[in-house]
Amino acid sequence: MDTTPFTSPNGPTRRRMLGAALALGAAAPLGLASTARADAPTPPSSTPGPAAGRLTLPGPTGPHRVGTVALHLRDSSRPDPFAGPGRYRELMASVWYPAERADELPLAPWMADGAMRAYLDDFGFKLPLSATPLTAGHLGAPVHRTGHRTGHRTGHRLPVVLYSHGAHSHRAINTVIVQELASHGYVVVTVDHTWDAFTEFPDGRVLTPWIDGAPRLGPRDYAADARFVLDCVEEIAAGRNPDMDGKSLPDGLLGAPDPLDVGMFGWSKGGSATAAVTMADRRVRAGLSIDGPMQAITVTDLDRPFLMLTAEFGRDQNPDAVTFWNHLRGWRRNIQADGVRHSSYSDAAPLMPQVAELLGLPAQQVQQMVGTLPADSSVRIQQAYPLAFFDLHLRHRRGSLLDGPSPRFPEVKFLP
Repeated sequence: MDTTPFTSPNGPTRRRMLGAALALGAAAPLGLASTARADAPTPPSSTPGPAAGRLTLPGPTGPHRVGTVALHLRDSSRPDPFAGPGRYRELMASVWYPAERADELPLAPWMADGAMRAYLDDFGFKLPLSATPLTAGHLGAPVHRTGHRTGHRTGHRLPVVLYSHGAHSHRAINTVIVQELASHGYVVVTVDHTWDAFTEFPDGRVLTPWIDGAPRLGPRDYAADARFVLDCVEEIAAGRNPDMDGKSLPDGLLGAPDPLDVGMFGWSKGGSATAAVTMADRRVRAGLSIDGPMQAITVTDLDRPFLMLTAEFGRDQNPDAVTFWNHLRGWRRNIQADGVRHSSYSDAAPLMPQVAELLGLPAQQVQQMVGTLPADSSVRIQQAYPLAFFDLHLRHRRGSLLDGPSPRFPEVKFLP
């Protein structure tokens, strides 16, 4: 196992940033949760504030409702030395997708209750789980695919994007991006990297990151997880259910993903893992790293498209990012917004200002965590640039957003 630590060069881990923020927010006297629809599209210029006791995420802007289902996966080719003798690597993943007939189905929480409690109890807070944000994902909703025949789905397959989180984190930390892609017709598969994530299994087990004095997973371990999950996507595409418990999948999910139309993105260590997978596995046609340190990976020439969205691990201060950039032989872009910190391109951006509003925290404290980039701007960047990237390279939908600076996003700079 790789033991390279992944922390911001200018502050604490992302886990502690957002975890402390949510813990503080949920520990406040918040009252009853809002019953407002969480999946209604949010205008790009308006990031929601806390709604009557529940932290809220901005809704996606795409034309489709969003569905989601959790999967329990086991990689029988990889023994897990942390789990004990005879045990194989188990992962929790979520599949997000465009949905139909979804409005009567419940919305998925940002994290499962057990994982959320462990995530926040790690900081010594005892809190009501009613403050957990809801997502736009309707649990188990049928998959929306174009071109139906009576009694049989014959629509086009859907492009696939894999997601990998950062160190000591969880698969929900970039839900803004994930549900945005799903609302525009993508199947997005997120995964908890067991032993470096706060994760809850169907039997009630809650596992937390091994942090103090224990082996840490590196980007190569994350990459192995991602390639296995890609194998599971191929199973779903072939009409087979990879869930180890035989869980029923939403109507229309089997056969929906297109295994020949795959991209990947990740944040922090997950961004480094995205680079590793894209270099090693030609099934991934395009990769996006969100402030990945690019440490502890074997760098080789890469001829497929790659986008680097950087903050604290940019090429101006990170030699590993320079090395990776210099090996990109295909389409490449490196963009960075003004006023960003490492967590600026995550769900911390819209959640932290809400915590500050609830508790009366000073703006300086928020800026230490998510920078000076306004939350509205961060959300718009998170929704626009990954979508434009995958639309261009997976769907061949040509747009101008990635050609250079845009008046719509004056804070975004294209780095040479």
